[in-house]
Amino acid sequence: MHKLGETRSKLRQDHLLQTPDTFVRAALPGMQGGVGIVHIAPAAGAGFAQYTAELEAGGQLGNITAQRFFYVLTGAAEIVIDSVTYSLRAGSFAYLPQGQAHDVTASEAARLAVIEKTYVPLEGVESPKAFVGHESELTAMALGGDEDLRVRVMIPDAPWHDFAVNTMTYQPGAALSMVEIHVMEHGLLMLEGGGIYRLGDDWYPVTAGDFIWMAPYCPQWFGALGKVPAKYLIYKDWNRHPLAGGAR
Repeated sequence: MHKLGETRSKLRQDHLLQTPDTFVRAALPGMQGGVGIVHIAPAAGAGFAQYTAELEAGGQLGNITAQRFFYVLTGAAEIVIDSVTYSLRAGSFAYLPQGQAHDVTASEAARLAVIEKTYVPLEGVESPKAFVGHESELTAMALGGDEDLRVRVMIPDAPWHDFAVNTMTYQPGAALSMVEIHVMEHGLLMLEGGGIYRLGDDWYPVTAGDFIWMAPYCPQWFGALGKVPAKYLIYKDWNRHPLAGGAR
């Protein structure tokens, strides 16, 4: 039943909570056999773009000149990089540097979390290379020594990368140890479970499927609630001086 204009979605100057009841789907240039749900883009003040691509079997993501990272949420796909084909399933991810030719095709109906960003070069540092991986292959590290809060790093913390993507998993009742306020911005997609997110001076219940954007210096904190772990995929700009072009 329609809730007469009610929604949990909120847009503030320094953050966005976008819930599935407000998602709008549209094909993006180059995409075939699929649609995109654009969660955040420079039009809203972000330094990157993030969207969910929903592809039919045989659907294609299309190419882009900017850097691209994607994480397979559901289904299966194949990516071709330099004539080599890689099979991807839920939990797989790929990074493509700026200008890297590639083909992404859904081998069955699939949903991909896609992040795209114009590269900010660093003098004296080589350009990044394409790679493919799977979340299960990554070590889950305790954040700040808290064994109930685990991080898996998908993009290596190396100077040639100007952004990071991680998954973070909270056991029920686990929470960030502090309210964070920093120069980096975030794009966050809730994957499992739920909890309470503080964004600025507002407090929001969040659950799997929700998207959050946090601008630089937005006060932020999360605590997991419920009987199952909470997990999200999170982007941040990284490894660049705040005066660098494009750094946030």
